[in-house]
Amino acid sequence: MDRRSLIKNAGIAGVLATGLAPAVHAQAAVRWRLASSFPKALDTIYGGAEVFANAVKAMSGGKFEISVHAAGELMPGFGVLDGVQQGSVEACHTVPYYFYGKSPAFALGSAIPFGFNARQMSAWMMHGNGRKLMNEFYAKYNVVSFNGGNTGTQMGGWFRKEIKSPEDFKGLKMRLGGGLVGDVMTKLGAVPQSIPGGEVYQALEKGTLDAAEWVGPYDDQKLGFNKVAPNYYYPGWWEGGPEVDFYINKKALDALSTENKAIIEAASAQASIDMLAKYDALNPGALKQLVAAKTKVLPFPQSVMEASYKASQEVYAENDKKSEDWKKIFADMRNFQRDQVLWFRFAENRFDNFMAGVKL
Repeated sequence: MDRRSLIKNAGIAGVLATGLAPAVHAQAAVRWRLASSFPKALDTIYGGAEVFANAVKAMSGGKFEISVHAAGELMPGFGVLDGVQQGSVEACHTVPYYFYGKSPAFALGSAIPFGFNARQMSAWMMHGNGRKLMNEFYAKYNVVSFNGGNTGTQMGGWFRKEIKSPEDFKGLKMRLGGGLVGDVMTKLGAVPQSIPGGEVYQALEKGTLDAAEWVGPYDDQKLGFNKVAPNYYYPGWWEGGPEVDFYINKKALDALSTENKAIIEAASAQASIDMLAKYDALNPGALKQLVAAKTKVLPFPQSVMEASYKASQEVYAENDKKSEDWKKIFADMRNFQRDQVLWFRFAENRFDNFMAGVKL
């Protein structure tokens, strides 16, 4: 009996019973590789890619699997954008500002000095023009971006000596994560250093570094920085709410079914929420332990904050002249940020400041 006769004689219920109808919707198995910019030891930020991959597999019923590879397994941590652009891997998990050297505009997809906090970044990306503008820019690199996490506002780093004024930055050799903050620090007289996380402790111990920033208490404690640089400053004004992203090769994404594209979007949202929540849950306990180990937790003086803000504005003006992509996206970001700062001045900041002063 042919399929047409079967439908005529048995009706839809009969087709479903034979298993023929589901075959129309059956999808071929998809196997991708994802290169991370992070080491496995950092279960928070590296773990975001694992949350993503596990969600994709679960939502697809095992039909869509993504293998996650730590920095150095398939390519260097800073080489993942090239890997996705060239199609060596289908996806990567990284921080956009790592690629500031290719174009200043990359930093706008993650964090800039005195930029958004985590919630404001999400608002701009999801309900402003952020994701649209960034993906228009990323199209030049053959990639499409999806939110891959956020650390929340980071700490300002570990210093062998106290910072009491902007003059204390002069000649200071500091490990920094992004090229943009390096430009700002250079204006303050510091000497930015690009050193992998695994080498920072030894450099601080030997004195070849005077200071280093990483993320926050939970990750920093694992790296042991407090043993060689006891002064822990806050806030990390260059990373108020740094977004971590998934970059996906455009051709690979276009080849997915509508269902699998929806799974990618849903899984990225899950990974993003999980990362920020995990940092918020784990940082307090780590900070308590660092303080118990005699770490000095200190605020940057107001004079340092003001000098850093001034230097940042100078760098932004220079980038406006160097990069049309930067100029276009930065203008939109700043317009959105003005309203965000206006709103947060009221309910959020008043509530947070009050709660910080009461005893629970």
